[in-house]
Parts: sequence; C-alpha cells; structure tokens
Amino acid sequence: MPKRYWYIIITYIAAQLSGIIGYPLLFAVGLSESDAIALWSTISFTIATILILYFLRTEMKSPEHREERASIGGIVGWSIAGVFLALVAQGLAAYIETTFLGIPMGSENTMNIMEIARESPLFILLPVVFAPITEEIIFRKIIFGSIYKRTNFIVAVLISALAFGAFHFDFLHMLVYFSMGIVFAFLYVKTRSIITPIVAHMAMNTFVVVTQLSVDEEQIRRMQEQLETIFIGGFL
Repeated sequence: MPKRYWYIIITYIAAQLSGIIGYPLLFAVGLSESDAIALWSTISFTIATILILYFLRTEMKSPEHREERASIGGIVGWSIAGVFLALVAQGLAAYIETTFLGIPMGSENTMNIMEIARESPLFILLPVVFAPITEEIIFRKIIFGSIYKRTNFIVAVLISALAFGAFHFDFLHMLVYFSMGIVFAFLYVKTRSIITPIVAHMAMNTFVVVTQLSVDEEQIRRMQEQLETIFIGGFL
C-alpha cells in the first residue's frame, strides 16, 4: 500500500482520537458539552479532510485515473441510483435484524449524533459532509480498493464492509452498516470513481438528518412501532 494511504489512515485515526483532548479543553473554557463536541469535531475533521485530499492530489489528477473513471453523467446517474440502492439495502438489513435476529429498532449511534445536532447545529457538518468524504476514501478507496486489486470483489467487500461497520461502534446494527458497505463498494467499482459513493453517502446521511430533525423522539418511536419493516439506520 502506498505511503500516502498510510498517511491518510493515520490522519483519520488522529482526528477520531483528538476529541479525547479537544472536548475537555473546550468544555473547560465554558462551552457546553454539545457545543464543545460540535466545535472540536468540525475543526478536527476540517483539517483532516483537507490533509486527506492533499495526500491524494497527485493520484486524483493523473491522466490514467481520469481515463478509467466513468463520465460525469455516469457518476451523477449512479450517485442518484446509489441512494435508492442504499435505502433498499438498509431496509432489508433492518428487516432481517428485527424479524429474524430480534434486534430492536433504533440506532444508539444515530440518536446520540442527533441529540448533539439538535443542541449544536454545527455538528450536522460531520455526518453530512466530513464523514462521507473521509469514510469513503478510507474504507472504499484505500481498504476495499487495495484488497480488490489483489483478490476479488467478495473478499474485498467482506473485509472493508466489516471494518466500516466496526468503526461506527454500533455492533448491534452491524448488518445495516455492512449492507451500506456493499452498496458503496459496488458504486465505486461500477464508476471507478470515489466521487460516486461519496455523493451517495452524503445524500443518505442528509436524508437521515432531515428525517430525524423533522420529527420529535415520540413521533420517531411511534413510526418505528408502526413501520417495522422500514428503518433508517445509523450514520454511515
């Protein structure tokens, strides 16, 4: 694996762990817990995203890379189709979880994120912008892409999708994250462009944010009880 990929992985992990120091510091200077988390997450992931894109600058500009990927129209079309594929995959995964595995509906990961977002709207940038960019580059371009070149789609998607789910620390709904990993990997292979899963990922997370913010917790609970076969899972 190229050195630049290791730099990207280290940058991503550093951004994830930086809150251990950053959150308490901002909280100590008078910010509320939610504001401290929102502000530090925005700062750390803005820096991380800039650095990650910087490390990829040469690769993304190479003539060989541009020739391999799909046309702009193809990328746009598959990005839109990807949102619907993701919705179907999430729905099926959630149905299996609730019906056959007895796992209750509702993602604790999502609820925690939305609780912070309601109190500090700045935090919305994390799931809508920064997470899709950094996660797709890490889990699809680097992890999936590197394994795919040496093995095949099944092996690569199994490892990358499991890693994708594990990094969200919502193991109860691992199947939902795994299903998203399959969809996003398919989009990446189909268009040979990381832009496609990034856009689909952004659209999915935006849909989740809008859905969650437009209803209160009691309404969400009632919807979950009434629509057992439909589930908007954790942030991906």
